[in-house]
Amino acid sequence: MVDIVDPQKRSEMMSGIGGKNTKPELFIRKLLHKGGFRYRLHRKDLPGKPDLVLGKWRTVLFVQGCFWHGHEHCPLFRLPKTRQEFWAKKIKSNIVRDDENRSKYLQTDWKLIEVWECAIKGKTRLDLDEFETLLVDAITTSQQKLISIRGQPI
Repeated sequence: MVDIVDPQKRSEMMSGIGGKNTKPELFIRKLLHKGGFRYRLHRKDLPGKPDLVLGKWRTVLFVQGCFWHGHEHCPLFRLPKTRQEFWAKKIKSNIVRDDENRSKYLQTDWKLIEVWECAIKGKTRLDLDEFETLLVDAITTSQQKLISIRGQPI
């Protein structure tokens, strides 16, 4: 399939996609704040600069975009038809970095929660109440060090 946008315009569009304050991240922040949770954003002194840090709960939260973090078997992840080698390398480097950060947290007393975009967006999204319950339980009661919240299987 041919890209209908010229390369310079596509580059401008892609560079406008930021890594902070994404719609899924803002959604989760509002949900947690409404529930009485307080957090800090993007702490540079922690591995990977987590999207949210809930210090009271010794919990870090990463909101993972399914495309950017290569979420396997997810309808929101598909390599683009153009420049596949570039995208495969880019996404692979993100996956490697995510794995390294995960390993670092597993060696500390911090709990790591990954919320995948597909849990709150698209055909596989969870019911809002179900998602909120999963997230709050993961923060407050779960003894697991690594928790991944993802969309429903298709």
